[in-house]
Amino acid sequence: MGRMTRPAAACAAAVLLTAFAPALTASAAVTPRIDLRVLVLDDHGPATAAITAELDGSGTPYTTVDLTASGRSRIDAAFLSDTVDGRPRAKYQAVVVPNDNPFGDGSAEMAALTAYEKKFGIRQVDAYTYARPAVGLNPPQNPGYAGSLDGRTAKVTPSGAAGPFGYLDGAVPFEDNDPGVTESYGYLAVPLERQAEGATYTSYVDAPIPGSSARGSLVGEYAHDGRRELVVTFVYNQYQSQFRLMARGIVEWLTQGIHLGADRNYLAVHVDDVFAADDRWDTELNCTPGDIDCGTAGNGVENDPIRMTAADASYAKEWSTAHGLTLDLAFNGGGSEAYKDENGGSDPLAQQLVTDQGSFRWINHTYNHPFLGCVQDTTVVPWTCATTLLGTTRYVGLTDITGQISDNLTWAGRQNLAVDKTELVTGEHSGLKTLPQQPNDNPNLSTALTLTGVTSLGSDASRERDQRTLGPATTVPRHPMNIFYNAGRAAEQADEYNWIYAKKADGGSGVCETSSATTCLDAPLDTATGYASYIVPLESKIALGHVLANDPRPHYVHQSNLAEERIVYPVLEKTLGAYEGLFADNTPLVNLRMKDVGEELHKRGAWDNALAAGRVTAYRIGDTITVTARGGTQAPATLPAGTQQTQTGNATAFGGAYAGLRSGWATPTLGRITFTLPGDAVPDDPSAAAPALRAAAPADRLPVPAGVRDPVPYGPGDTSRG
Repeated sequence: MGRMTRPAAACAAAVLLTAFAPALTASAAVTPRIDLRVLVLDDHGPATAAITAELDGSGTPYTTVDLTASGRSRIDAAFLSDTVDGRPRAKYQAVVVPNDNPFGDGSAEMAALTAYEKKFGIRQVDAYTYARPAVGLNPPQNPGYAGSLDGRTAKVTPSGAAGPFGYLDGAVPFEDNDPGVTESYGYLAVPLERQAEGATYTSYVDAPIPGSSARGSLVGEYAHDGRRELVVTFVYNQYQSQFRLMARGIVEWLTQGIHLGADRNYLAVHVDDVFAADDRWDTELNCTPGDIDCGTAGNGVENDPIRMTAADASYAKEWSTAHGLTLDLAFNGGGSEAYKDENGGSDPLAQQLVTDQGSFRWINHTYNHPFLGCVQDTTVVPWTCATTLLGTTRYVGLTDITGQISDNLTWAGRQNLAVDKTELVTGEHSGLKTLPQQPNDNPNLSTALTLTGVTSLGSDASRERDQRTLGPATTVPRHPMNIFYNAGRAAEQADEYNWIYAKKADGGSGVCETSSATTCLDAPLDTATGYASYIVPLESKIALGHVLANDPRPHYVHQSNLAEERIVYPVLEKTLGAYEGLFADNTPLVNLRMKDVGEELHKRGAWDNALAAGRVTAYRIGDTITVTARGGTQAPATLPAGTQQTQTGNATAFGGAYAGLRSGWATPTLGRITFTLPGDAVPDDPSAAAPALRAAAPADRLPVPAGVRDPVPYGPGDTSRG
């Protein structure tokens, strides 16, 4: 990634601060109050939905007006502003509109919105609009382009890097997941050579115009008539990586770098079954001998289980150090004892990992990895829950559950292994409800968690995405990577992948043809090359999608994937390499341990509930921001560098540096939080001497291709985009 020199970085920071600084009306006798809330005028299009999703994900308060509803609120002066305690109040700090003029010719609503933005220095994002003189651009012709942007690479301009997109390293690639579907559409156009009096257009992201040496703007700032618009001339949805890359910059420009809510890029990787051995996929039987679902097919078959070696452990340490990513090892101490019983009383793997224990984080995965939900009846495939004579479900008992948790901690203590006893991942996430066989949690699990002091419990995000409470514990949903527990070699992984995702006519199971949660392969993968050519890029793209979505949930794989051919590393390396090529050094990956992920999700949930219940108010007057959060709810915020937070009379620097700003959680004192912005973050209003307002014609209806309306999945295993 590129690095700035110290003087250049300081200059960029100053430009960034100025670009994001709020504007005040110089002629106002009383400094106005600006409420920290975004207004979204929603046309039900994918672009406004994408920006709304970004606000939701970061916890930034907003109000939506459905422009398609017959009884909607009218946009007029009374809706936009009023007076509080004798002080003019702007009810919204920023405005998102579907395009530069979503109302009719001569609309009173657009006139009211325009006057409001000028009076209070409020910025407007045109979520998707046509390139035309009304937004400071030439029509997309001579030179220009209108059409598909699939597979093209845009670039952050020097102005974008010095302003709202300074967290990016430069390149902004556009997706092309299906050559048969248009997934992106937009307009590439150059700014007007002669702008209206006092108007300027500054391009922030552009791309080459086909058949020309010129570059056309895709995102830029149009300053005119005492107002500022962020003009976006391509359409997108909330899942597409090009939007995810630019979402932060769009919101920071919109809010002038001052808003509630925070957005960071997270990546944590859990490795399950450490010290145990995982059964191996059988490429002839198309199942895993020893696994319940293999039934009698595997009877008499030597399974040849997969287990890490001491050399694999040393490699894991070296890899983790070299790539700056600490792995979380979810361990089963009983697996080491079983290995010693069968191999002369020693376990080189355990010896190596215990020696290098400080290079990893450790999670209790139970002693022997048993199923801790209902008692399984394995005489049928798929298995069912055993029942009593009265027909009630039989569950694994409390003594068995607490024994598995405690015995593993006791084993760790004998090895002097540093483990946080508050964290637990049960085998197969068992004990938690497992559909369709076990629709309820094991009622003994919550009591066992209480007795053993567990407060963070791993769960499967593909089953339960949201966090929930079980006894004293909150769940930490984990994303399963589609790298199978029963594969230590690339050919095994590709063979099983074909069985799951190939059509029945192509030799697969055909499950993909009957399940709405998966898609089918066009053709089976070559087992010799398919892992590297298809699965690695696909899985890294899915993982990167989670990273770009401000999603702290960990990913999980298994120790088998670190053994033999060590097939997980190419996926992680491709993910990390892609990230490094996209983001500047001021925006590093955040690698949290499990309980900290749980705490982050818990605070987000409490914050979202407080917003929904109307328990939060926040506003800025001059350089002072006041947040009232009743009930002691912690508040997330993103603010300029140099911002001070005042608590009990003491002022301290707020938050942590990230993406060129400061962000973090603030705890209220007596229900209130006060921030003071640095002096240079509140410049004079640039619109004081602006020319008279000009009426603009409404934007034409813009094309939205099918690949934007209905997100195109990356491929099999990608269930978040379909």
